[in-house]
Amino acid sequence: MVKISDLRMREVINVLNGKKLGLIKDIEIDLEAGRIRSVVLPSGGRVFGFLGRNDDVVIPWHKIKKLGLDVILVELSDYGDTSNNAIY
Repeated sequence: MVKISDLRMREVINVLNGKKLGLIKDIEIDLEAGRIRSVVLPSGGRVFGFLGRNDDVVIPWHKIKKLGLDVILVELSDYGDTSNNAIY
């Protein structure tokens, strides 16, 4: 069993290019189905939260490939296109 607080402490890494995407900021849950819908990461354009876009990056659960002890591996071929703030 994995706690949500444990997930938030793990670095998210894209397996396609090895890029570190950051830590999970929030998690979206489908209460009716009792499942996690997506994880939310802060946008990469900020400096200490003051500069850059205020948008978050939403990664659907099906893009998560492996939950490791220290990292979460995701497969995102379209990570560069965050114009709609979601990756599908």
